[in-house]
Amino acid sequence: MLTKSNHPFHMVDMSPWPIISATGMMILTFGLTKWFNKTDTTLLMLGTSIMILTMIQWWRDVIRESTFQGLHTSLVSKGLRWGMILFIVSEIMFFASFFWSFFNSSLAPTIELGMNWPPVGIQPFSPIQIPLLNTLILLSSGITVTWAHYSLMNSNHSQTTQSLVITVIMGLYFTTLQAYEYWEAPFTISDNMYGSSFFITTGFHGIHVMIGTMFLVTCLTRHINKQLSTNHHFGFEAATWYWHFVDVIWLFLYISVYWWGK
Repeated sequence: MLTKSNHPFHMVDMSPWPIISATGMMILTFGLTKWFNKTDTTLLMLGTSIMILTMIQWWRDVIRESTFQGLHTSLVSKGLRWGMILFIVSEIMFFASFFWSFFNSSLAPTIELGMNWPPVGIQPFSPIQIPLLNTLILLSSGITVTWAHYSLMNSNHSQTTQSLVITVIMGLYFTTLQAYEYWEAPFTISDNMYGSSFFITTGFHGIHVMIGTMFLVTCLTRHINKQLSTNHHFGFEAATWYWHFVDVIWLFLYISVYWWGK
């Protein structure tokens, strides 16, 4: 195996994690289907466990390559940045499909929906209760994660730690409130197009909040272990971009689904 190269690119070693994560995602998908139809969570828990363990070990390998082996050159970092930008663009298109579906049904309700939106019999959530509180939480978390980035750029270790902890707590609080909202919901995902579009759109956003929270927890752990510096912190930068993306999507979701579509 070569230990030196005459180019700035990082030729990744063979890794088992792509095939394992693909297998875990397939099991997770089957597990969700079985949970929805048979209320059996066995496959769901198995798929979730595989995905979590794979993420931990895959991220460990990337951290080792970047922080301890110095394989993330400026050109590699540039490629990673473009990769993250394109990933966020793909996520925007992902949510655009849900908003398209929502507006397609709400702007021209069909006869099956009673020519009305929300459909007769559906009691939507009040936009000035939990949804408004969640909006304030996410907007505030966008401020604290920006504070963390500013503190890191200025080598303020304590303030970076404090602001990251606050951001993670806000992410967990948002998820808890959304779970409570689902628990108290007066309608279900099977209640015609309104229920389907509401739970699919807000549910996938909730999943993205949980992923973003894990992303930030990973960055917090690395920061505490002094693995981030003013000129070497793309992992944290990517987490910040992702968190701001989650914030913006929630604003569109709150305005269209909770406020306008009620």
